[in-house]
Amino acid sequence: MQIECRFFGPFREDVGERSIEIETAAETYGDLLAELEDRYPELSGRLIDGGSLVGEVAVTRNTKNIRHLEGPETPLRDGDVIRLTPSVYGGCVTTGSKR
Repeated sequence: MQIECRFFGPFREDVGERSIEIETAAETYGDLLAELEDRYPELSGRLIDGGSLVGEVAVTRNTKNIRHLEGPETPLRDGDVIRLTPSVYGGCVTTGSKR
């Protein structure tokens, strides 16, 4: 099945792309997350661990957080758009400024 994966924050940097389309045989979101960790070693251990989502990582199917569905056991559907956002993303950091 064909799935579009969109990455935000450091995940985008780790993958090197804003979004990718992949052909997968994964049946659940947990399977897909494990596959993404295998394809992109920089993501290893940052998405799924022992069948559970890592920390507060936000994973959505289309626009719904999978934590509000069946979690990692949420079935994948052909054409799904998955969004992956790290648990802490956003804000502003300034360094080296003098007043």
